[in-house]
Amino acid sequence: MKDRNYRVYAAVNQIPFGRVATYGQIAEMAGLSGMAREVGYALFDIPSDSEIPWHRVINARGEISARSLPGAGAELEQRTRLESEGVQFDEHGRIPMKLFAWKPFQQEDPTAQSSLW
Repeated sequence: MKDRNYRVYAAVNQIPFGRVATYGQIAEMAGLSGMAREVGYALFDIPSDSEIPWHRVINARGEISARSLPGAGAELEQRTRLESEGVQFDEHGRIPMKLFAWKPFQQEDPTAQSSLW
């Protein structure tokens, strides 16, 4: 397995339950800026028995990208897994990113004090 895949998997493993991230966001976190397609290739290579939450990665439009998923029925499986985590889809099959997008570089509560003090 390539080093690139390990970096992608490490980034994907950080996505919290009930949140989604885009291919581009994962590429950035994995040091592959501008290479969102490489994230898709890495996710396609995930072994079927893996616990990596591949289903939490979607495209920038808030949609499931079927071409990058391994196996028949993976699109339905991804949607089912996301819905089981409370992620919702609109009438066009899109996830409302304002509600479900993971923002790893943003502090959850901007008024929270540092734990160092």
